[in-house]
Amino acid sequence: MTAAKLSGQDSLKTRRSLTVAGKSYDYFSLTALAEAGFPNVAKLPFSTKVLLENLLRYEDGRTVKVEDVKALANWSPSNKTDSEIAYRPARVLMQDFTGVPAVVDLAAMRDAMVALGGDPEKINPLSPVDLVIDHSVMVEVAGSKDAFEKNVKIEFERNQERYVFLRWGQTAFNNFRVVPPGTGICHQVNLEYLSQVVWTGTDADGKQLAYPDTLVGTDSHTTMVNGLAVLGWGVGGIEAEAAMLGQPVSMLVPDVIGFKLTGKLPEGATATDLVLTVTQTLRKRGVVGKFVEFFGPGLNHLALADRATIGNMAPEYGATCGFFPIDAETIRYLEFTGRDPARVKLTEAYAKAQGMWRDASTPDPVFTDVLELDLGTVQPSLAGPKRPQDRVLLGDVFKSFDGTLKDTANVSAPRPVKVEGKNYEVKDGDVVIAAITSCTNTSNPSVLVAAGLVARKAAAKGLKPKPWVKTSLAPGSQVVTDYLDKAGLTTDLDKLGFNLVGYGCTTCIGNSGPLDEAIAAAVEGGDLVVAAVLSGNRNFEGRVHPNVKANYLASPPLVVAYALAGTMRLDLTKDPLGTGSDGQPVYLKDIWPTNQEIADTLKTALTSEMFKKRYGNVFQGPKEWQKIETTTGQTYKWNPGSTYVQNPPYFVGMPKVPGKLSDIVKARELAILGDSITTDHISPAGSIKRDGPSGEYLLEHQVRPNEFNSYGSRRGNHEVMMRGTFANIRLKNEMAPGTSGGVTKHQPSGDPMSIYDAAMRYKKDGVPLVIVGGKEYGTGSSRDWAAKGTVLLGVKAVIVESFERIHRSNLVGMGVLPLQFKDGMTRQTLKLDGTEMFDITGIAGGIKPHMDIKCVITRSSGKTEDITLLCRIDTLDEVEYFRHGGILHYVLRQLAAA
Repeated sequence: MTAAKLSGQDSLKTRRSLTVAGKSYDYFSLTALAEAGFPNVAKLPFSTKVLLENLLRYEDGRTVKVEDVKALANWSPSNKTDSEIAYRPARVLMQDFTGVPAVVDLAAMRDAMVALGGDPEKINPLSPVDLVIDHSVMVEVAGSKDAFEKNVKIEFERNQERYVFLRWGQTAFNNFRVVPPGTGICHQVNLEYLSQVVWTGTDADGKQLAYPDTLVGTDSHTTMVNGLAVLGWGVGGIEAEAAMLGQPVSMLVPDVIGFKLTGKLPEGATATDLVLTVTQTLRKRGVVGKFVEFFGPGLNHLALADRATIGNMAPEYGATCGFFPIDAETIRYLEFTGRDPARVKLTEAYAKAQGMWRDASTPDPVFTDVLELDLGTVQPSLAGPKRPQDRVLLGDVFKSFDGTLKDTANVSAPRPVKVEGKNYEVKDGDVVIAAITSCTNTSNPSVLVAAGLVARKAAAKGLKPKPWVKTSLAPGSQVVTDYLDKAGLTTDLDKLGFNLVGYGCTTCIGNSGPLDEAIAAAVEGGDLVVAAVLSGNRNFEGRVHPNVKANYLASPPLVVAYALAGTMRLDLTKDPLGTGSDGQPVYLKDIWPTNQEIADTLKTALTSEMFKKRYGNVFQGPKEWQKIETTTGQTYKWNPGSTYVQNPPYFVGMPKVPGKLSDIVKARELAILGDSITTDHISPAGSIKRDGPSGEYLLEHQVRPNEFNSYGSRRGNHEVMMRGTFANIRLKNEMAPGTSGGVTKHQPSGDPMSIYDAAMRYKKDGVPLVIVGGKEYGTGSSRDWAAKGTVLLGVKAVIVESFERIHRSNLVGMGVLPLQFKDGMTRQTLKLDGTEMFDITGIAGGIKPHMDIKCVITRSSGKTEDITLLCRIDTLDEVEYFRHGGILHYVLRQLAAA
């Protein structure tokens, strides 16, 4: 791979050489910088050192100035800098739900470049891009030996149009690779194969350079690779596209929270229990927009997979990333997973030369603040029923659910409903989905083996899952199948219905597939509050399955246990899971493996050769992928009849220079929303309702309901996605009390209608729109469609109490103005009901980061109220993006003019 163009200035004279295994590499030395009068460098957090090296390497006097390098080199908790820095990651990672719309945007930009009289070849990734297809497989078939084959067949039939398009992208763009379906989840493939820890490339003079492996990804759980000491985090697809095209990531220097780990995990506790504890702790502390870095002697007792589990859930605890430094465990993992021996040697030598190596003698870095956790205090836990940070001890889950039942259904006792044609009934609290899924946990051999051992012991005692539970196993990597097979645990999992359903995200992103029709009818008819237990990272409302109101995150062995119990209304620390074949009650402690059993199994079942074999042909894919035929050429030949891929309207009629900014006058509220509105609420990824705007569109285009697929799979079609914006079935719009889903009231008529229909009516009348919300607006996935759909509905500004990092950035990237209430003001203190009009002024005079914006609210009575809002455009680069109407418009104009 070729390194991005360097300035060649080296103003601070820090370029040095390093010889490893007879080969010489140049690098930009942090040690040399420290010796040149910046002693603080040695005390910096390891993650900050990665940023500093990046600035040092790209210092050119323009995008990165010497002053930027010095400011970061002098950083300390008492000497913080509010400098904006231009950060250039080495590469970009994508998955197909976010990758398809990103490639659609690139194809549309090529068309726009032609329209502007430019060269479409300029729209080409300058940094390496890997897209892993992992979000498309759905659990249509489960609990049978042929589940995997049938799901793969359905996946290729449904997604043929998308895959044809991605095959075109493979041929049309340089530096762009696609990992085919059925290989694994992108974050596990990244951890096990793509990441190198230390990246190499050639500079403009042809010299070999060594530098830290860094990335941004179009999935929020890109943070998983921080467990491997690779700095990376999720960004929206639009920001990733800009990074591909050579645009630096504009960011403020982050605070770094140190999280000291001591001790070791006790018997019976898993990495899942640990990450749920960490998530709860950090959410309570508040780390949005901050780096978290783990340190302390506890790291010596955490395997790389455990670290990756903690890194993975950084979005759930709100941080930009959760970073682990390079140490002996990093090197062990690289060797074991079959990385090039020369690269492994370079990684160790480079880390030690740069002061990026951690061992027992390494002094603790200086952090903004420090938290501490004794690993020995971690207890078996779940999180739910709606948020990953709501951790519940295993013994308290039944109490938690009973509280949920009262809150959700306003009843205190379970309501039994007979399932038609079955010899059982379902009740509130019954588990209807038990899924071993997700990048978070299926990347970790210890918890996968633990699940297999629980299944083995349960089967030996004659236990089976309850008949109303849909069980599934979706590993993040084919290597998982290899070591489960070798340990004989695949057979044991199959006996309990945890058959392989596919290699992908499945249930964790809402691809749960259908419930048994009779069970679904009973749940709907009784309006029951039933549950899903999954080994995932997200359990937001309406995400996992439309029939499931309570969702709990758990370790894989606990997923198996809850499938056996069949209900959340048991205390698994005391109550039996069921009755064994000998007539005796079986308790969780009877089938739970010891830590030693797990370690012994792994020692014999998991081998280095498995990684080398599986990743030896990672880009080849199954025969179904190899057979796909596609078009070639610089520009894409759009199919007007496709319901999956369409040319988006973002660049239609775009002038060569941006127009003047204007104030937002007489705007109406499209929705007034509460706290913790997720990107799932804004742009759902799961099933498409037949009677909603998106379903009606598909029916009009001759798509049958059983072929609707999911919103996530149709992100290449803006017509589907804009209709699905704010269409989550659990979304509650305070403008339409007593309703849920994408419902609003048009003003001033007061007519109730779908949010999409109201938006189109407002657009026809030339009325601009605003969204009003509460705290943590935009939490969750880094999906750019939450911003794209917002802008296509005609929303000009979003006014909330606080934003989550990625969504705020995405709004700016699409030309939507993010505004924040000030001085304790909220939608509630203002008593907003949706009948108001908003005049947001001062924009036309020019935007500055964090400026005050004047807003006049006009009530239906004619009374007015003046308020001041905080502009959450945070950097000067973001000002430029907003002025151009979005980051892609900015990049396109820059490339066309070059």
